Amino acid sequence: MTVSIALTKGRLEKNTVELLSSCQYGIEQLTHKGRELIFHDTKKDIRYFLVKAHDCLTYVNHGVADIGIVGKDTIMEYGGSFYEMLDLNCGICRFVLAGIKDHNPLQMTGHIRIGSKYPNVTKAYFASLGKDVEIIRIEGSVELSPLVGLTDGIVDIMETGTTLKENGLVVYDEVAPVSARVIVNPASYKLKNKEVRAVLHDLEKAVNKSC
Repeated sequence: MTVSIALTKGRLEKNTVELLSSCQYGIEQLTHKGRELIFHDTKKDIRYFLVKAHDCLTYVNHGVADIGIVGKDTIMEYGGSFYEMLDLNCGICRFVLAGIKDHNPLQMTGHIRIGSKYPNVTKAYFASLGKDVEIIRIEGSVELSPLVGLTDGIVDIMETGTTLKENGLVVYDEVAPVSARVIVNPASYKLKNKEVRAVLHDLEKAVNKSC
């Protein structure tokens, strides 16, 4: 039975393709992409398609993809009806709370405004601290918002911290670690158990070998 895998394009794409290659999968079409939308493995009965992060969840939730590879950040923000099966230990970064130096949002009282592309993650984080804050959703450069006085701080993903430093922002807390995860549609796990488990086994072996 053919297994369909939705791969998140962009930040995770290169790492994922390298991992599949180390599993000896036939991913030549993924490394020499034209305008195709669906890519077929030359060695396994697998088809791949590259999608945006949130769409990866959608395809897996609806069973169009049996397996998805997506960042934990997307899972935390949107959730869904799937099994989270494996941490691929790549695409590693973290959610952080950051703000202007000497202006720690955690030490503020009164009305606190936090900017983020991830309002659900931000809400859950501050709720765990017993704080009620106003969350302002920002789709562009979230680092700008505290600099111009729109917010008192931000919750965002940080890889190296370079962007924060270049804009004079400092990290006040680590919210959660983030990495690439493998998710599986529950029906696919039941109906294609042998095939899905084989992919999971191969990926787990590759991750353990690289560690």
